[in-house]
Amino acid sequence: MPTDQALKLAQEADLDLVEIAPQGRPPVCKLMDYGKFKYENAQKAREARRNQTNVIIKEMKLRPKIDAHDYETKKGHVVRFLKAGDKVKITIMFRGREQHRPELGFRLLQRLAEDVTELGFVESAPKQDGRNMIMVLGPHKKKADAKIDAAAAKDAKMAQREAAVAEEQAERDAAHAAGPVAAKKERRRSENLDDDIDV
Repeated sequence: MPTDQALKLAQEADLDLVEIAPQGRPPVCKLMDYGKFKYENAQKAREARRNQTNVIIKEMKLRPKIDAHDYETKKGHVVRFLKAGDKVKITIMFRGREQHRPELGFRLLQRLAEDVTELGFVESAPKQDGRNMIMVLGPHKKKADAKIDAAAAKDAKMAQREAAVAEEQAERDAAHAAGPVAAKKERRRSENLDDDIDV
């Protein structure tokens, strides 16, 4: 179809003539509302950006001579990060003579990896980097799945709390309905125990 005829058709239909494949022989064109087309594409791109999840790498720093309680605290943070669907970079910092004993840090990283196997996996094995030894743990769950699970857990907790409040209110109402509360003792003026004092 000639170009002028196609343009005439587009004007009659109050649409735009858009060239889709200029390299084709003959070039391919389409009648469409170009403004609407651009708007829909922008909406799709915005929706895709909103559903996109950013993987955040959280960092946890340890020392080779870490105390048992401190280790448990740091492990708790790592567990929380992995449950949230984030990667965790664990850094062991060596100072002074500790640099000559990298096996201490390696053992510590292996122990931590074994402790969190149900939540994450070792993404990059422990490797020495100057004064530090680094290992990266990745979560088994994707960030989007972790968000859904967290929202479901929050809803369940709220429902449980509301049920407890409703039960407590029902107990109060039942106690009120059972009858009046024991009559309060009438307040009187305290009796003076000392005979010498006149009131």
